[in-house]
Amino acid sequence: MQAVWFQEGKVTLVEQPTPRPGAGEALLRVRCAGICNTDLELLAGYYGFAGVPGHELVAEVVQAPEAPELVGRRVVADINLGCGECPRCRAGDPRHCPRRRVVGIKDHPGAFAEYLCLPTGNLHLVPEELADQRAVFCEPLAAALEVGQQVHLTGRTRLLVLGDGKLGLLAALGLRHWCPGLVLAGRHPDKLAVAQAQGVRTISAGDDPRELLQRLGGPFQVVVEATGRPQGLAWALELVEPEGTVVAKTTSHQPSRLDLARLVVNEVNLLGSRCGDMALALHFLAEGLVDPTPLIEATYPLARFPEALERARRPGARKVIVEM
Repeated sequence: MQAVWFQEGKVTLVEQPTPRPGAGEALLRVRCAGICNTDLELLAGYYGFAGVPGHELVAEVVQAPEAPELVGRRVVADINLGCGECPRCRAGDPRHCPRRRVVGIKDHPGAFAEYLCLPTGNLHLVPEELADQRAVFCEPLAAALEVGQQVHLTGRTRLLVLGDGKLGLLAALGLRHWCPGLVLAGRHPDKLAVAQAQGVRTISAGDDPRELLQRLGGPFQVVVEATGRPQGLAWALELVEPEGTVVAKTTSHQPSRLDLARLVVNEVNLLGSRCGDMALALHFLAEGLVDPTPLIEATYPLARFPEALERARRPGARKVIVEM
């Protein structure tokens, strides 16, 4: 089979044997996969990654010896593979298993390949009416919606999403169902227009967080930091009120500088947020609560992956999808 290989900042297309499913696993034929900012960070050196990347996927089950009813069905997948034995796994939280593998990120091949093996317990059936190009957003949408599972949000919560990249847009589009008055701050008018079209209030972020704070009319109870920039947390601390909460979504190979004095004196809660509930994201997509299709910039075949990657690396790029 053909697959993408990242190593030491280089991208190559390689031929590999088609994997065989082990105990409790299914062989998946990947239908499409999205290029994520995390993939770009992996290429730049995040995690010291070498291997097949890709973790946003829609696939068809080809073999499932222990679950034959799945064969022929379309699925999306939880990307965290726990050991199944540690206290975290036994408590039902493989996301934080100390020995976890993560699809396309840590110790497990990813979805930029024609085939992939995953445990059947990680698979979620895609409703028949949900097209691949919507379903491929399930993993990042789940991550965006996770904020609503970690923080108590109400219709009166003053919430700011900082950053209009792909994750920031999905966070604004999803979290508005908890907080109808949330605000999305970003730098790209075309992306802000996508959010506006789905009922989100937006504002241009500019280059000065204090000036932005004045235009916003004061600080927010909750700030979701999704800038993808190392200075994003510093901005968020400028924009959150005392005893408020900053939810950090950015993963970057570059270090962030943090004003601990401001964090301590203002008694701000700083909360990391990563993956989310795939079933909840599928529900949002199937019910049309979020329409991710305006976020799609381009679609490429796997054989043109280097071109797809260059498109995804352009400043301000939206989602680039790779079809197998």
